Amino acid sequence: MSISIRINGNQQEVRVDPEKPLLWVIRDDLRLTGTKYGCGVAQCGACTVLIDGVAQRSCITPVGTLNGAEVTTIEGIDGPEAAAVKAAWTDVEVAQCGYCQSGQVMTATAFLRDVPNPTDEEIVDVMTDNLCRCATYTRIRSALRQAADALEG
Repeated sequence: MSISIRINGNQQEVRVDPEKPLLWVIRDDLRLTGTKYGCGVAQCGACTVLIDGVAQRSCITPVGTLNGAEVTTIEGIDGPEAAAVKAAWTDVEVAQCGYCQSGQVMTATAFLRDVPNPTDEEIVDVMTDNLCRCATYTRIRSALRQAADALEG
C-alpha cells in the first residue's frame, strides 16, 4: 500500500504495510535514524516525534493512520522553542549516553509550544513519561526551565 506522509516538510510516498509502526518507516525506509527505538510499547519516549505538532510515540503508531499527516523528527524540528531547547540542552550538558535525547527534545519542544511559561511542576509532569537510563532528570528539568526562561526574554 502506498502511503503519503510529510516528513520534516518533505512529501514522501512509502510502499509499506499500513500496520508497520511509523518508527520503522522513519528509520528503515526513510533512513532518518535520529528517532530511537526504546521499548516498543510507548513506555519510554525514545521514539517520540511530532505528528501534526503533537508529541507522540512512533513505535506504536501504524503508518497507515497517517495518510496526509505532518510528521516532524529530530532531524527536522525547528522554530524558536526547538532552538531554545537545543541551546539549553547543550548549555546544561544534559546528554550522558544520549540515546533518549531526541525523544526528550521532541517532548520538551512540543510542551513549550503549548505551555510557554510552565511551572516547575508542569515540567516534571510532562517529562515524567520520557525515561532516561542515565538518570539525567535533574539536568533535563534545568534545561527545560532554562529554555522556557530564554523564550520569555
